[in-house]
Amino acid sequence: MSEDQTMSAEEFQNQYLNDESQNFDSEVEYDLETGLLAEQGEFANLHAELEEAREQLVSIRDFIRFSVTQLRNYDVVVAQGTTDEFAEASAIVLHSLSLDWSANEQILDCRLTTSEKQVVLDLLEERIAERKPLSYLINLSYFCDLPFYVDERVLIPRSPIAELIRQQFHPYFEVNELAKPLKIGMNEQKESFYDHGLDVKQLSQPERILDLCTGSGCIAIALATRFVDALVDAVDIDKGALEVAMVNVDHHDLGHQVNVIESDLFAKIPTENQYELIVTNPPYVDAAVMADLPPEFLYEPEHALAAGQDGLDLVHRILFEAPDYLSPEGLLICEVGDSEWALKQAYPEIQFDWLKFAHGGHGVFAITYDELVANRQLFAAYVKLLDSMQ
Repeated sequence: MSEDQTMSAEEFQNQYLNDESQNFDSEVEYDLETGLLAEQGEFANLHAELEEAREQLVSIRDFIRFSVTQLRNYDVVVAQGTTDEFAEASAIVLHSLSLDWSANEQILDCRLTTSEKQVVLDLLEERIAERKPLSYLINLSYFCDLPFYVDERVLIPRSPIAELIRQQFHPYFEVNELAKPLKIGMNEQKESFYDHGLDVKQLSQPERILDLCTGSGCIAIALATRFVDALVDAVDIDKGALEVAMVNVDHHDLGHQVNVIESDLFAKIPTENQYELIVTNPPYVDAAVMADLPPEFLYEPEHALAAGQDGLDLVHRILFEAPDYLSPEGLLICEVGDSEWALKQAYPEIQFDWLKFAHGGHGVFAITYDELVANRQLFAAYVKLLDSMQ
């Protein structure tokens, strides 16, 4: 989908709930000069392997197994939404068949018709040959157990912050029946909240929440579904991203709760807006990593990934400006990914609270209003340095 095309919430809902099949073009165009696709001979092998699968494979389980093998054989990078080839293969097959991605295992031995096989293999071929992320091929991604429309205007949702949202940031805030605890062990019958490393404060649930650099709106919408009495502001500088966010807000019927704002970080947010919780997943990829990204990541908007030499251009500004918008009892949650090391080097005096995750993920820290104010001069120095370099 091009940047001047916008899918309405109704169209997305119809696609998500009533998708009979995806009509993918099997005659994919290839530009070998881009370096994104396989060599001509390798692609010829793929055609032969797909034809053999069409003739000999029978069940859903067969096609999932075959898809895993092909993803691995052709070195397809699976890292946007999932890092598991089995999960990616399952999504390819089950989505092609208009089945829920968490379908009951008993259905896996059902036989496919000839036309169903073709739909599955067409999508698999497109995923391998174009190296285009699956979420962009089907305009669908999941975050915090919720479906979201996505296209090339936004990053594919994949933040570990989803774990925190599910638990309503326990134990920093008080929780209610919407908080989802995690099982604490294989032999435990009782579920408990996972210890992410947040301070034990048990403050009242937030009334105002800010999602800074919202992109598709997935974090803002997930926050709204867990904190149903809170007003959530979803902020982004990019108009295209905000169009996608509005589609998702409309689709989840949260227009009364989620307010979409076009702003360069805090620039257009009134200072009287005091938030008990600010969550931000800003661009944080450093220059060295940007120069060596796999082909799949080149489909994502560069400005939503790149953040200067050390990946912290926006983070320095967020840390400096956040106290003006955070309530005295508030909490800032910020994801910096692999730029965690660079942040520690930039501020060796500050003991950031780096959070732990049950299902993987790193580079997310929590910081309070008091800590932001106490270190504001340090943040100001970096912002001044950045301004002088522009």
